[in-house]
Amino acid sequence: MAITGVAMLPILAVVVLALTPSEGDDIWAHLVSTVLPDYIATTLQLMVGVGFGTAIIGVATAWLVTMCRFPGRRIFEWAMLLPMAMPAYVIAYVYTDILEYAGPVQGMLRDLFGWQTGRDYWFPEIRSLGGAITMMTLVLYPYVYLLSRAAFLGQSIGVLEASRVLGRGPWRGFFTVALPLARPGIVIGVSLVLMETLNDYGTVDFFAVNTFSLGIFDVWMNMNNVSGAAQLATVLLLFVAALVMSERYARRKQRYHNTSTKFQELPGLRLRGKRGVLAMLVCALPVLLGFVLPTAVLLDYAVRYYEPELALEISGYAWNSIRLSLLAGGIAVLVAIVVAYSVRIRGGQALKAFSRLASLGYAIPGAVLAVGVMNVLGPLDNGIDAFSRETFGISTGLLFSGTIAAVTFGYLVRFLALSLGTVEAGLGKITPNMDGAARSLGHGAFSTMRRVHMPLMRTSVLTAVMLVFVDCMKELPMTTILRPFNFQTLATFVHQYASDEQLGEAALAALSIVGVGILPVVLLSYAIARSRPGQGTGK
Repeated sequence: MAITGVAMLPILAVVVLALTPSEGDDIWAHLVSTVLPDYIATTLQLMVGVGFGTAIIGVATAWLVTMCRFPGRRIFEWAMLLPMAMPAYVIAYVYTDILEYAGPVQGMLRDLFGWQTGRDYWFPEIRSLGGAITMMTLVLYPYVYLLSRAAFLGQSIGVLEASRVLGRGPWRGFFTVALPLARPGIVIGVSLVLMETLNDYGTVDFFAVNTFSLGIFDVWMNMNNVSGAAQLATVLLLFVAALVMSERYARRKQRYHNTSTKFQELPGLRLRGKRGVLAMLVCALPVLLGFVLPTAVLLDYAVRYYEPELALEISGYAWNSIRLSLLAGGIAVLVAIVVAYSVRIRGGQALKAFSRLASLGYAIPGAVLAVGVMNVLGPLDNGIDAFSRETFGISTGLLFSGTIAAVTFGYLVRFLALSLGTVEAGLGKITPNMDGAARSLGHGAFSTMRRVHMPLMRTSVLTAVMLVFVDCMKELPMTTILRPFNFQTLATFVHQYASDEQLGEAALAALSIVGVGILPVVLLSYAIARSRPGQGTGK
């Protein structure tokens, strides 16, 4: 409860700011009568589109690479995760450069068919709501794939064999047995995708899609009204609260546990001929469009615009990003284990409610949440400084504000939902009977967690660390506001140049973000593949 209270402080600061605006800053009535309906409608359409797209791609590909055998499956096991390292705003810049009217694709079509102007043909507008949905789907589906694959690997082959005995074929068994059992992981993955969609700013800003995030930044930056931005952020918070509560109500008292100890090598449905080619294409297209093609374009730009001095500068920014992301990822996972395990051993609606509240930081746009962090750490620094002056006659200055500690605290509040959701999913797969067995053998709660739960949920912990690490590498608005002076990360550098349409100069730094994220992705995929009990035993 104390951890949740600390995590909620910046959010509460934003809510208080929204409810107590100064007389000149209260523009709520104006927002309701003008832009708020458009923000709500557009945000809902974006959520539905991205949620549906990522669920289809993530679940389908996770099932194919886990339960089927087809050409290239071993490669796709880890390659499907590669788009996770690609920032959404970077891929938006790349595809706009390729698909806009002056880009190579439309230029080739005009040359090929003899078209003279844009009125001679129809071409999808990339800078649109549909374009934003496509861009976000291409880089966010790995969240669903990751948790769906872990869920499918954790299922007992016994229940699938039972479904075959009862007349279910492979595909019918998927829809009636495997998919319902994997629902907790899938739902958490889609929920994370929707939260990330609500928080995106770079893509919707570049495509001029009027979502809540764009409205918050517009009110804050252009209208210079922090209270109005906080009011829109509070409405956004209600969106996520409704999302979380509806999912919890849908599941209510349902539980999903493995009740069999029969774990063995997954049999694998061999797909031959056209089926194998189709399965390969289904897995290849998201990787090609979400990673290979954008990376190839960035590589071309990086070579053409390479400068040794700039490369040396970028290496320093890369180290800043890596150490911040590792620090935040480690702390977030430790906090998530404490919160999730407390709920498991103590239960009770109060603790469950507090654990849900601890996850709400993911719903707040990074820039607005940064304002909350500043409003929390600023008075703390001032209080410490005043006490030091009165007691010792020494000024301590700003100990937390404008330091790495402030950035790390902001990351923790922002991304605790990622680690907590993943750790909860890992704990949820462990039947409570194992807790009782350990306690009957004389082990306390801590010993049970260390000896029983941690080895069984090793994959979930690794997943949580990687999710937080990769997202911290890409985090932009919060880093921009909370970072120390003269402290750049890869994300802030890329956005600084790419927003000015200097993608060539930003290409090397963007590739660095992608490159740093590739190794954890590959290692995590390897760990997940070996996490299944009995895998590789041949039994």
